[in-house]
Amino acid sequence: MKYFKRNQTRQIKIGNAAIGGGAPVAVQSMTNTDTRDWRSTVKQIKRLEEAGCEIVRVSLPDMESAQNVSKIKKNIKIPLVADIHFDYRIALEAVKQGIDKLRINPGNIGSKDKVEILVKEAKAARIPIRIGVNAGSLKAVHNFDDNSLRAKELAKAAIEHVKILEKNDFYDIAVSLKASNIATTVEAYKIFASKRNYPLHLGITEAGSIFSGTIKSSAGLGIMLYDGLGDTIRVSLTADPVEEIKTAYSLLQSMELRNAGVEIVSCPTCSRCCVDLIKIVSDMERETSKMRGLKKFSKPVKIALMGCVVNGPGEAKDADFGIAGGKNTGILFKNGEIIGKVKPNRWVKTLTDMLKDFHKQC
Repeated sequence: MKYFKRNQTRQIKIGNAAIGGGAPVAVQSMTNTDTRDWRSTVKQIKRLEEAGCEIVRVSLPDMESAQNVSKIKKNIKIPLVADIHFDYRIALEAVKQGIDKLRINPGNIGSKDKVEILVKEAKAARIPIRIGVNAGSLKAVHNFDDNSLRAKELAKAAIEHVKILEKNDFYDIAVSLKASNIATTVEAYKIFASKRNYPLHLGITEAGSIFSGTIKSSAGLGIMLYDGLGDTIRVSLTADPVEEIKTAYSLLQSMELRNAGVEIVSCPTCSRCCVDLIKIVSDMERETSKMRGLKKFSKPVKIALMGCVVNGPGEAKDADFGIAGGKNTGILFKNGEIIGKVKPNRWVKTLTDMLKDFHKQC
């Protein structure tokens, strides 16, 4: 990390993963399968693992799904988090089944005495709890049109619920304060971070589709990460959850918070471009995604695809290797030095082979 001084938080353990206390910002996602169908859920989690997911959450809407926790855990490698609303007894069953972390919402999980029962069991089992406050589930938030006042209510609700846990001598806590509005979310996290040092799980809830949701999440998460906030993140998309992982890593890598993977830089093209750079970049992204390179490279690699010699290799000299377009050809360069020429129909193959060689040397 070069530019951002991260907020110092206490560290907690979620299964075999650590969050907070200076640990790398962890990437999370959530399954969208029916948890009662544990085989399908495991299948999706394995795809998420392959994409680089480090912590996965499953919803437990009923007791049947909660009773599948142990089966799911036996068949996956990453920590498993239970998302529970309305019924604290489901959370108790998840604890019994060996869940790695609980996520509960103070707005709907039950009365204070029920929460205290749950906290006692979680503490005995050494299972951390995430206090997940959502603007949509807190009635007080809807009484305000002003984003700043909404944020204060979110932070207030989170702190009140944290106090319940603290009064029961429970401190293995993570917190999230999500809204679909960026300003409300950012301000709520800032308020909470000024009052408590528990690790923060960042997200913009109900962000939207793969297109609009990526933009909205990146804007909101980028602001908070720039301010040093965040120990784990989830990019919430109405899409295949694997896309959440890909987007999260791209965001973290662009901010140099997780520098392990493949970064493709390319120019927007202009009339100087004599190759179909849009197609070439799309094909290159598809090839690198097949390699699942984000988790497998021990050091970052930057590939440049430029439409003309104006943008490369000069402006892309910090790339590990790349190609700058010419008329029916391309200038191949490595570490800013020209090493050959490549026909446009060989650009992707040439760079993919170089990437594989780079991977072997890592």
